[in-house]
Amino acid sequence: MNFRNDLLTNILPFWLKNSIDYENGGIYTCLDQKGNIYGTDKSVWFQGRALWVFSKAYNLIEKNEEFLKAAKNIYGFLPKCTDTDGRMYFTVTADGRGLQKRRYYFSETFAAIGCAELYKATGDPEVLASAEKYFQVAYECFKGIRKTQPKINPENADGKALSPVMIMLATTQVMRSMDGCWDKYAPLAKEFLDEILKGGFLQERALMESVSKDGKFINSPTGRIVNPGHSLEAAWFLMAEGLLTENQEAITAAQRIIDITLPLGIDKKHGGIIAFTDLEGQPPCQLEWDMKLWWPQAEAMIATRLSYLATGNEEHKKVYEELKNYCETYFCDQDNGEWYGYLHYDNTVSTTLKGNIFKGPFHIPRLYMVMAVMDETGSILDFMK
Repeated sequence: MNFRNDLLTNILPFWLKNSIDYENGGIYTCLDQKGNIYGTDKSVWFQGRALWVFSKAYNLIEKNEEFLKAAKNIYGFLPKCTDTDGRMYFTVTADGRGLQKRRYYFSETFAAIGCAELYKATGDPEVLASAEKYFQVAYECFKGIRKTQPKINPENADGKALSPVMIMLATTQVMRSMDGCWDKYAPLAKEFLDEILKGGFLQERALMESVSKDGKFINSPTGRIVNPGHSLEAAWFLMAEGLLTENQEAITAAQRIIDITLPLGIDKKHGGIIAFTDLEGQPPCQLEWDMKLWWPQAEAMIATRLSYLATGNEEHKKVYEELKNYCETYFCDQDNGEWYGYLHYDNTVSTTLKGNIFKGPFHIPRLYMVMAVMDETGSILDFMK
């Protein structure tokens, strides 16, 4: 893989050519193998994610006006994705009428990072205000200031999940990177970092997806589940944070997460990273548990390569090289561009779609951008700026 070249000649052009909606604004993500649109409902997650991708590519990779044009088009669609209470929808129609609204506030976190990166490209104070507005809504939801419908009755089940704090850390890292914003967001990044490190998620054998409110292991199907992709994504967030802020504790923890996650996630028979596993070897409840999804491979590649570059861990370098070859062999569509999203356990393609409500221009372009920077600098720090 030539990450910079492939990003500019394959990955980004696939989405620029097929997904940008210049009639209604925003982006479509339901694309088939060749990039044809097979559904017009729009993922609000991907309005923010795609806004971030095209803005980041413009800021970091190449001052291509097509990237900026696409980003501004998506930014203009965000108000249509926002309900009267300031919360964002999960899905909307092609012209921006609300379809589904979820308890999760990830739509807001992705809108915040997209606006933040566009602000870095344009210097437009209105875009800065939008970034801070969406971040504030997400933060209030995270802290419980804004009440959201709980997934499980808290009176009968006492637990907390890794994904919200993990996403809040990544969001704050982007917000902090805007000029003049370090002092405002750095303490929040430290708050989220400490919760991942000390809140009970990092246990002896795994980084858990769910633990009790006081950080204890929950011996239930939900409590035993490990999501290797999430764990490895969290690991590189922690390592990048540690490198940027010279926090050795975070770097060491990230190394440990990688070391305990790889044996749980790697399919030694067919290669690649599986979707879920039960820590105690019980049957996972997720029916797709042994499938190979696009995004865990991407996060595993970043985590293992960053670990090698930062610490010289040769075993992690070996895993990175194996994953790179695996993805090039099975995930990359050499004829039509981009990556397949879903493989069976034996690496046969489950569905030829290139995008849906959950898969679009984010994990793969982010992988290629991170890798391009590490190719050229031997570090992730330029990516974090």
